[in-house]
Amino acid sequence: MSIATVLLRIVTAGSVAAALAGCSGGSAPDGGRYTTAMLQAGVLQPADVGSTWKRPEQSPPATSLMPLCPGVAGRPPVPGSPTVVAASIADEGDKGAQAFDQLGLVYKDAAAMDAAFTSLEDAMDACPPSASKSAGPRDDTAEAGYTETSTIEPLTSGGWTGFVAVRHKVYEPGNPGTADVAVAVVGQGNAIVVASYAAYWVGQHNTGPEFTADWRRLVGTVLSRVDAKRAG
Repeated sequence: MSIATVLLRIVTAGSVAAALAGCSGGSAPDGGRYTTAMLQAGVLQPADVGSTWKRPEQSPPATSLMPLCPGVAGRPPVPGSPTVVAASIADEGDKGAQAFDQLGLVYKDAAAMDAAFTSLEDAMDACPPSASKSAGPRDDTAEAGYTETSTIEPLTSGGWTGFVAVRHKVYEPGNPGTADVAVAVVGQGNAIVVASYAAYWVGQHNTGPEFTADWRRLVGTVLSRVDAKRAG
């Protein structure tokens, strides 16, 4: 069984950087108040990234976050009581897949955002640096065995600050493949943005610098669009 049967299926990740060239970066206002419309303006549509990107048939629930820890940890609930903006896009191919999940969390004020952000920092700090899983039952829904490692780094983009967890998963030799996931969590004013870029490869693959360039450009583009809407 290939990992494509339980995740998605992929084209190369290099198309992301080319499609979004020139869209990220710039300065953002300091602090301040964000609205749902501003966070919605940051959502990337399939056409924003490339002609092969589409909406997935099943999008992740908007009541929970992308998994923050390596291994089989579940999706943590959205902290606090924000208004949630959610969207997912994916690019499927014969050799693997790319996916980009986006959550915008708009809180009543900066204090509520700070409390929610602290809870996410605590959850991330509690994550183990690595995890392993044995192969499941041999059926169409079982995931192959793997070992996954994770690193946490600070992240700043414009006025947004937070952290990013970068995970690397290597599947067992009987079902070769790799998966790289970057989950960025940043906040400013009364809003938090959580964005997850994942790239899955079937077969042998060494992670190259394009993965880092791609997730940074995707996340940076979302944040710059939010701040452009706010400034406008």
